Amino acid sequence: MANVTDLQTKYSKLAQEYSKLRAQNQVLKKGVVDEQANSASFKEQLKQRDQSLRKQEQEMDSLSFRNQQLAKRVELLQEELAVSEAKGKKGKSKADSPSQHGLETQCVFDEDLQKKIEENERLHIQFYEAGEQHSRQESELKARLQELEKDSEQHQAVVGGLATKYMDTIERLQSDKARLEIKSQTLEREAKECRMRTEECQQQLRLSQSELNRQVKQSSSVIQEKVPFNDTKLIGYNSLNVPPHNRRHQLKARDVAGQALGFIQDLVAALLNFHSYTEQRVHIYPLDSSIEPISPLNQKFSQYLHENAAYVRPLEDSFLHLHQSITEDTVTVLETVVKLKSFADHFSSYTHFLQKILPYQLKSLEEECDTPLCSAVLTVKNQELQSDMKRVTSVFEKMQSYINLLALPSVRQDAMPQSSTSAVFTQLAACLHSLHDAIKDMSKHYNQKASLEQELPTITQKLCTTTECLLGSLGSLTSSTGKIATFFSNNLDFFTSSGYSPRGSTLALNPLQAESMLANKKKAAAYISAVKKARPQSVPYNDALSNRRVLTSSTESREGLSQQVQQSQDKIARLEQEKEHWLLEAQLGKVRLEKENQRIADLEAQLAAAQGGSLNSPPAAASTPVQSQEEAEMEPSAGEREATLCTSLVGMLCITPSVEHVGDEESRETLIKTHYMARVGELTTQLQISDSKAVHFHSECRALAKRLAIAEKSRETLTEEIKLATQKITRLQDDLATTKRSYEDQLSMMSDHLCSMNETLSKQREEIDTLKLGSKGNAKKNKGR
Repeated sequence: MANVTDLQTKYSKLAQEYSKLRAQNQVLKKGVVDEQANSASFKEQLKQRDQSLRKQEQEMDSLSFRNQQLAKRVELLQEELAVSEAKGKKGKSKADSPSQHGLETQCVFDEDLQKKIEENERLHIQFYEAGEQHSRQESELKARLQELEKDSEQHQAVVGGLATKYMDTIERLQSDKARLEIKSQTLEREAKECRMRTEECQQQLRLSQSELNRQVKQSSSVIQEKVPFNDTKLIGYNSLNVPPHNRRHQLKARDVAGQALGFIQDLVAALLNFHSYTEQRVHIYPLDSSIEPISPLNQKFSQYLHENAAYVRPLEDSFLHLHQSITEDTVTVLETVVKLKSFADHFSSYTHFLQKILPYQLKSLEEECDTPLCSAVLTVKNQELQSDMKRVTSVFEKMQSYINLLALPSVRQDAMPQSSTSAVFTQLAACLHSLHDAIKDMSKHYNQKASLEQELPTITQKLCTTTECLLGSLGSLTSSTGKIATFFSNNLDFFTSSGYSPRGSTLALNPLQAESMLANKKKAAAYISAVKKARPQSVPYNDALSNRRVLTSSTESREGLSQQVQQSQDKIARLEQEKEHWLLEAQLGKVRLEKENQRIADLEAQLAAAQGGSLNSPPAAASTPVQSQEEAEMEPSAGEREATLCTSLVGMLCITPSVEHVGDEESRETLIKTHYMARVGELTTQLQISDSKAVHFHSECRALAKRLAIAEKSRETLTEEIKLATQKITRLQDDLATTKRSYEDQLSMMSDHLCSMNETLSKQREEIDTLKLGSKGNAKKNKGR
C-alpha cells in the first residue's frame, strides 16, 4: 500500500507539472501566433512599400524620358529659331506680313520653351524629393525588417526549445505512465494472489477454530472434573498468579518494531540529507565562501550543522538495538523494554541540537532578507519559513516529553497507570501528525522560495543544484513523517492494549512477573517435551508452599550473601597483593643472601692474601680489614637502594623495596587507566569526526553526481539547439539564394523592358521627326504658292 501511495503521489506531482507546462505552452503559443501575425502584417506593409517604390521608379523613368523628349524638342526649336533668324536677315527686303508672322511664331516658341523649362525644373525638383523620400523609406524598412527578423529568430528559438522541452516532458510522463500501469497491474495481480491466500487462510482458520473449540471443550471438561485446585480464590496466594506468555502479542510487537525501524531509517537518512544540504547552502548563499568569507554567524551555524551525524545516527542505532531486544521468547511491555530509555535519551539530545541551531537558522534567514536583491515577496516567504522552523522544533520538544514518559516505566516501577499510557500514546500520534503537517508546510514554502530565487539575476548554477537537493530531502522528509504518522495511527490500538496482565487484576506487569512468566514458559516447554518420554511427578500443594517460603527467605537473604561475596572478593584481592609482596620480599632476601655470601668469599680471599704477605706491613693489613669492613657496611646500604621489579595486570613497575610499593602500583595502574581512557575518548572523537566527514563527503558526491547529470542534460539540450540553428542557417542561406536569383531575374526582365521601351521611343521620335519634316515641307509649299 505504501508503494501505491508513493506512486500515486509521484503521478499527481507529474500531472501537476504537466498541467503547468501545458498552461505555459498555451501562453507561449499565443505569443508566437501574435508575433507571426505582426510579422505577416509587416511583410504586407513591406510588399506595399515595394509596390509604391516600383510605381515611383516607373514614374521617374517616364519623367526622365519626357524630359529627354522635351530637351530634344527644345534643341529642334532652337535650330529652327536659328534657321528662321538667318532667313530673316537674308530676306529683309520682303514684305512686312511674313516678318510679322515669323515674329509671332517666334514669340509662341519662346513662351512654349519657357513653360517647358519651368516644367522641367519642377519635375527635376519632384524627382529629387521623390528619390530622397524613397531612400529614407527604404532604409527605415530595411532596419525594421532586420529587427523583425531578429525577433522572429528569437521567437523561433524559444518555440524550438519549448517544443523540445515539452516533448521530453511528454516522453518522460508517458514512460512514467507506462511504468505505473505495469506496477498497477503487478499490484493488482499481487492483490488477487493475496485475496486467494486470504481465503485459504480463512478456511484454515475456520478449521483451526473448530478444532480448538473442540479441544477447549474437552480440556474444560477435564479441568472441571480432574483439577479442583484454583489459587485465585485465596487472597494470600495471588502473588503466584502469573499471566501466560502471549506469543501472538510478541510476534505482533516484533513485526511492528521492524516496520518502525524501516521508517526510522528513512527519517534518519532524510534528516542527514536536510542538515547536510542546509550546510552547503549556508556556504553558497547569501555569500559564496569560495569568493569571499561568510559571516561569523553562518560559520558557527555551519559548524553546528557539520555535527548533525553525531545526533542523528544514534537514533537509528538505538532503535535497532530496541528491535533486536524484542524476540519471540521475551515479554514486551513498557515495564520490560529497557532499550527504550536509550532511544529516548538520544531523541532528547537531537531535540537539544534542534533547539541549539534554531536561533542560527532564524538569523541566517534574516541575513538573506537583508540582501539588496531580496524582494518583499521573498522576505514574506523567509518569515513563513522562520515560523515553520519554530513550529517543527516545538513539535519535536513535545514528542521528546511523550517519549520520555513512555520510557519512564522501564526505569521506575508503577511510574504511570494504564490509562495515562493510553493518553500518552494518543497525544504522541497527534504530535506525529502535527510534525507531518509542519514539515509539509515548510517544504511548500521552500518550493515557493526557490521559484522566487530563480528569478534573481545573481543566481548561480551551484545554488540552483543545492536548492534542488534540499527540496528533494524535504520531500523525502515529508514522505517519511507522513508514513510514520499513518503507521502510528493504524497501530494505536495495539500500543494502548495490555498484552499481559495478571488474572483478576488491572495492574500492569512488573519485571518480576515477566521473569516468572518466561521461567514458566521454559518449564512448560520442557514438560511438554518430556511428556512423551515419561510423565513427571507433580509437586503437591504443601510442598510448593514450603518451597515458596524457602525461596522468599533466600530472596531476603540474597542481599546479605551478595555483600559477603563482595567482602570475600575484596579480601581475596588484598591477600593476593600481600602474597605478591612477600614473594618479592623473598626474592630480595635471596639476592641479599647471595651478595653476602659473595662478600664473605671476597673477604676470606683478601684475608688469605694478607696472611700470605710479609710481616713488615701490619698497618696495611690493619687498614685492609677496616676498609673491607667499611665496604661491607656500604654494600648493604647499596643493596637496600637496589631496585626490584614488580609485575601487575597492566604493566611492570620498578620499585625500591619499601612498605609503600603497593600504593605505587595502584597509582601507576590508575595513571595508565586514565591515559588509556583519555586515548579511547580521543579515538571516539576522531571516529565521530570521520563519520561526519564521510557523511559530508557522501552528500557532496551525491550533489556532484546530480550536477553532472544536469550538466549532461544541458549539454544534450545545447547540442540539439546547435543542430536546429545549423538547420535554420542552411534554410536561410537557401532562402537568400532564392531571393537573390529572383531579384536577378527581375533585373534582367526590367533591363529587357527598358531596352524595348527605348527602341519604341526611338521609333516614335523618328516618326515625330519625319512628321515634322513633312509638315515643314508642306508649309514651305504653301508659302511658295
